[in-house]
Amino acid sequence: MEYKNQIEERTRKAILELRKTKLISGHPFMINTEELPVGQCWLEYPDGYIHLVTLSKCKTDFEIIRVLSIEESNSLRKSLGI
Repeated sequence: MEYKNQIEERTRKAILELRKTKLISGHPFMINTEELPVGQCWLEYPDGYIHLVTLSKCKTDFEIIRVLSIEESNSLRKSLGI
């Protein structure tokens, strides 16, 4: 069980580092959660906003469902531990 926890912690650190790198370079970071329906995800942008998006019908882009306010974005980040 200890080994599994170590792997999970390393994985979490790697994901957080990737998030940091993407945001610093000006690119959005995709956040997938089991709570969202299939085909939906969060896109976190360097300006602090998070968008709820779905894959477009042509499957080459995303369609915005909702843009969270900064307060909602901060709350979501807190609930996800990022």
